[in-house]
Amino acid sequence: MTKRFAFLQDFWAAILSIIYPRLCLACDAPLGKAENHLCLPCQADLPETSFHLTPCNNTFVERFYRRVPIQSAAAYYWFAQQSRIQQIIHQIKYHNQPDAATEIGRMYGYALSRTKPFSEADYLIPVPMHPQKEHARGYNQATVFAQGLSESMNIPLITNNLYKTKMTQSQTKMSKQQRLENTEGVFALRHPMALRGKKIIIADDVMTSGATLESCCKAILAELPDAEIHLVTIAFTEH
Repeated sequence: MTKRFAFLQDFWAAILSIIYPRLCLACDAPLGKAENHLCLPCQADLPETSFHLTPCNNTFVERFYRRVPIQSAAAYYWFAQQSRIQQIIHQIKYHNQPDAATEIGRMYGYALSRTKPFSEADYLIPVPMHPQKEHARGYNQATVFAQGLSESMNIPLITNNLYKTKMTQSQTKMSKQQRLENTEGVFALRHPMALRGKKIIIADDVMTSGATLESCCKAILAELPDAEIHLVTIAFTEH
């Protein structure tokens, strides 16, 4: 009976793979049985930043000089328009692929877990979405990415402290100045003392202008001026 059940499982899986083929999120190639969300060639060839190897002195950290004090920052991949990374982010945000973000977080978390100061963090906090927007999308891509980081880094995830106070406009077509104005003062802490003396990683999907991450940092630092903040994203836009 067990062999028959296993045969039927494999049979229906084969049928479903024909009707709904599992495709790589980056290149649309069919995935093998051992591949999950990304094919092995893409996993080996996607443009990694290696920021985690110089966590306190890299382009990501430099973007925040004279803006807000952060201790370190890292992003898994370089982001560019019309690239495979853009396609992955688009699939995660708009095509119901939360598990892909979690898997990417899990993969990056293994590297970060071997790198100080990320490995010494006390908590992971995803950049929050407004509840209405999160309800419409069904999930927060920053949260599911942070879940993967949490699993592989063995660092607790906090999703109910930092929150968004109001709905903001989409920033896709905004200038840097418009993004800064759009995110100014839109985040706050519910329980600031729970983070007192803690090392915090703020996680998001893409670092573009840094306006959203800057606003999150300011919300924390306004309550806890001595907070130690680190930033981690899936991707980083160079220009």
